[in-house]
Amino acid sequence: MTRYILRRALGFIPVFLIIATTVFFLIRLAPGGPFQEGERHVPPEVLEQIRESYNLNAPLPAQYAKYMMDLLRGDLGPSMQQPSRTVSQWIALRAPVSIELGVYSLAVALAIGLTAGIVASLRPNTLTDYIPMSIAMAGICMPTFVMGPLLVLIFALKLQWLPVSGWDAPMDKILPSLTLGSVYAAYVARLARGGMFEVLAQDFIRTARAKGLSEARVVLRHALRGGMQPVVSFLGPAAAGLLTGSFVVEKIFLVPGLGKQFVDAAFNRDYTLLMGAVLFYAALILLFNLVVDVAQAWLDPRVRYD
Repeated sequence: MTRYILRRALGFIPVFLIIATTVFFLIRLAPGGPFQEGERHVPPEVLEQIRESYNLNAPLPAQYAKYMMDLLRGDLGPSMQQPSRTVSQWIALRAPVSIELGVYSLAVALAIGLTAGIVASLRPNTLTDYIPMSIAMAGICMPTFVMGPLLVLIFALKLQWLPVSGWDAPMDKILPSLTLGSVYAAYVARLARGGMFEVLAQDFIRTARAKGLSEARVVLRHALRGGMQPVVSFLGPAAAGLLTGSFVVEKIFLVPGLGKQFVDAAFNRDYTLLMGAVLFYAALILLFNLVVDVAQAWLDPRVRYD
């Protein structure tokens, strides 16, 4: 198992470097720049000095070589538009908020999705199956920029049970978590239903039922482990997406997370902050994919020998 984990972890290193290289050149080749003259007149010589201080006057290959050398040392550089902090400090400041939102949303997604998927798989092609799967399909089709305002309209403006936005009090965190988690809950429900339905039709399940085991024991003891494999595969990139925050949800509910920071960096052409956010996101995706691979190898030992 240790060799399998090491082999998978080493395989992610070139992927990370390819992502860093691709994003670096795409950002630099996009129109505009971080220090273009705007409404306020800045003397050209001052702009030139600023660009020089951030190494933007050097040829592109030289900029790339310096950035990668700094990256290998763990230095993501200073933020170009918000120089009060470095990129690492901005990520350390904003990421905990997005991670907290992601943890709550993941809990919502698993609680609703697994329950709906398992219940639907137990009685296929009945109302117990159709109703939760129809709701799941509606959840998949409804984007967060519709779901968020809809929840605000119902629970904040009409019923006045919850605040409209914010991220200070515990009640502030319910609507953003429900908005972000409900979309992923719909995917989890469909995957759990499909995985469980396939496992429940196998011979060893019929044998377990023939022995007189209760339905709860058949599901929890024999079917759940195999039936959750599609959900486990999905949870890797889904957890990374949840933990790094949703741009739309953070904007709607004024959550001061990394997603909001990422959008601001993109609009401001803040090269270093944009690169840092993308690399942080990529590292999380690779990390969670590794966790998923290990979990799959644990659920099915044949995987580690493929």
